Amino acid sequence: MLKKLIYTYCFAAFLATGMVACVPLEEQGQSSTSGTAQTALRYDDFIYDQSIKSVQFYVATGLPDEVLQPAVLALDQEQPIILEFDRLNAGPQRLVAKLQHCNANWTPSALTDSQFLNDFNEFFITDVQNSVNTRVPYVHYRFRVPRVKLSGNYILQVQEEGGNLLLTRRLLVYQNTVTVVAKLGPPTGPEGREARQPVEFNVFYKDYALVNPAQEVKAVMRQNHRWDNAKTYARPAFIREDIRKLEYVFFEPKEHFLGLSEFRPFDTRSIRFNGIGVDRIDLQKSPAEVYLQTDKSKQGNVYSQDPDIDGKQLFGNKEYGNSIVNADYTWVDFELKASEEANAEVYLQGAFTDWKLAPEFKLNYNTERQAYAGKLLLKQGYYNYYYALKRSGNSAADASYFEGSHFGTGNTYDILIYYRPPGSRADLLIGYEEILFNRK
Repeated sequence: MLKKLIYTYCFAAFLATGMVACVPLEEQGQSSTSGTAQTALRYDDFIYDQSIKSVQFYVATGLPDEVLQPAVLALDQEQPIILEFDRLNAGPQRLVAKLQHCNANWTPSALTDSQFLNDFNEFFITDVQNSVNTRVPYVHYRFRVPRVKLSGNYILQVQEEGGNLLLTRRLLVYQNTVTVVAKLGPPTGPEGREARQPVEFNVFYKDYALVNPAQEVKAVMRQNHRWDNAKTYARPAFIREDIRKLEYVFFEPKEHFLGLSEFRPFDTRSIRFNGIGVDRIDLQKSPAEVYLQTDKSKQGNVYSQDPDIDGKQLFGNKEYGNSIVNADYTWVDFELKASEEANAEVYLQGAFTDWKLAPEFKLNYNTERQAYAGKLLLKQGYYNYYYALKRSGNSAADASYFEGSHFGTGNTYDILIYYRPPGSRADLLIGYEEILFNRK
């Protein structure tokens, strides 16, 4: 207990002064699970240790915006999936990555490691760099995910060599043995016409025999590559065996995604000048503190065509060249005007929250300022975000409460088709398609 109090005091002193933390090197970066029961593995995008920050998981396309690409890969595709993340207040440590094949519902499949991997399922992360000239010290890790032999859902887990979990990330490997054709469906009713985006799709299986598709085929649609609000379809609406086609059509407005609005942006890649969305920067504090411009609700506003990156994040530092290790961490203060406190909880949403409704992303109401406020420690970069309202009894938050919703909003939808062949022990991802909705 005494050691924990000393660590807490020292790290607080570090945040206040910008000095190197006084925790002994061998104790830095120890997992918060040390000395306790092993944390259970979650088949989800999740961070188990608060020292882990700024996770990026993407396909290495070689393009400048490759970090915005989702972790979705064709089985025969040469470009690898890359994992990058920082660990704050820690020296370099030996970290281990492992893969787990999962079924369509993100439960572990019955496959053995040798059935989906050519290598022993334990990979050390060797691409490690210390931060340079930053007020908040960190270690940056980069890992190239090994190739797999089967399509499907996978969980990548990273842990300390001793076994303490640090983070998990979902990735998809597909093989287009069926053809997925997406199309825009007709708006359903006045509400659907104004606020929702109808996307329907067909699955053609001319060259791939599907046995009992009504039971064995499952489909998933995501908006902007998010899992928190993905829609799952247990069976198609119609099966046309004569032309070997599955039809997925939807008749109720609730079956379509809300278009919402373009994401709100802010840019902290420079702390010498105010970037997009930034009101002022306090460099006297350590870490520096960035105060964003006060936001207002967009509910009831007409649609505004603003460029965004679909809720994702790009890290960078405009003053120095190597942003991977030169980008610093700053406090970022959010404020949302509201004349009165809602009878519900208000959260930030975006890639920087992993789309989770965790306590650290909850905003508190300030009666004096008549605004919701909160702050997060974030790496310098360009970010997108929403405000969302979570009512009591609901598991999900409603971003349309503050953001509004429009048919004309630009969004990306992707469609995942799963199938379990007869006698197989796992669901395979046999079809994948992406459609850009209202992209300008």
